[in-house]
Amino acid sequence: MKKKEKVKKVIEILEKEFPDAKIRLNHSSSFELLVATILSAQCTDERVNIVTKKLFEQYRNPSDFSKLKPEELEKIIFSTGYYKSKAKHIIESSKKILAEFNGEVPSNLSDLTKLPGVGRKTANVILSHIFNKPTIVVDTHVVKITNRLGLVATKDPKKIEFELMKIVPKDKWVNFTHLLIAHGRKFCLSRKPKCAICPINNFCEFQKNIETF
Repeated sequence: MKKKEKVKKVIEILEKEFPDAKIRLNHSSSFELLVATILSAQCTDERVNIVTKKLFEQYRNPSDFSKLKPEELEKIIFSTGYYKSKAKHIIESSKKILAEFNGEVPSNLSDLTKLPGVGRKTANVILSHIFNKPTIVVDTHVVKITNRLGLVATKDPKKIEFELMKIVPKDKWVNFTHLLIAHGRKFCLSRKPKCAICPINNFCEFQKNIETF
């Protein structure tokens, strides 16, 4: 089966399985989503939402965050892990947004990735959910599942992003990520995937390899 055909069928199945697949990070502005996405590295969305609920009650914009001392922010975001680097990145990004972008989160990939702590993944989250620009966000679930499906043969997120752009319909780019994240959490677990009850196991190279042994 050609990759484009496989992707189409996988999307059809997962859209029925996860009709409410969407971004799970709570936010009310582009800057809040930027902060939440930085905090989400190596942390669950549920934990981030608990932390940002308190955080955004006190600090809402780049100006507020730019005035914080690292240790003040570290105390609030401690439970998200890697809190020292995250605090540093958030404060430095806030200052850069004020100094170079008139206090507004930039709307293009080049400028977004100039912000401390912002790579392609975070930038694409902002571009797709704030500025309605079609992007494919490649997180750990997307890396894992696209390899298991045989859609890609690399762990490099940037290479995966560009490979998927060739085979996933453009109008499905944004939701494709959410579908794979939902599928990864429910079925395609890293260590013990639930292959026997997986709704897309007929299209999975990983499943076929298991059956070989």
